[in-house]
Amino acid sequence: MSLILNILWLIFGGFFMAVGWVMVAFLMAITIIGLPWFVAALNMAHLSLLPFGREAVNREVLSGHEDIGTGPLGVIGNIIWFIFGGIWLALGHAFWAVILAVTIIGIPFAFQHLKLAGLALAPIGKIVINMDDIPASRY
Repeated sequence: MSLILNILWLIFGGFFMAVGWVMVAFLMAITIIGLPWFVAALNMAHLSLLPFGREAVNREVLSGHEDIGTGPLGVIGNIIWFIFGGIWLALGHAFWAVILAVTIIGIPFAFQHLKLAGLALAPIGKIVINMDDIPASRY
């Protein structure tokens, strides 16, 4: 079922938003100081391309300990990200969510866009996992 939803997702705005994530990622990479945001943006671009059956989770929750992206530096990184890239990507996802929510068939895709809009605001410290790889007792 995830395969069918992901194919439809690409048609209903997923491809365009993934391209937006990649553009912001490369914009961050060419600034050199933006390299920490480059990796997070590429991870989220991958999630934005094929979101069904996958989830972004906090690395601290997954690993059980704090790292550089989930601690105070991660908070500062997310604030900087919000100003330079996050707000624009979140608005793009919100735009697609509103467009798709008008139709009945687009409602699941609108929810995915809203989920990605929230992630666009603070992607530092998150990792993308496949839900098929997690035993049912964990969620």
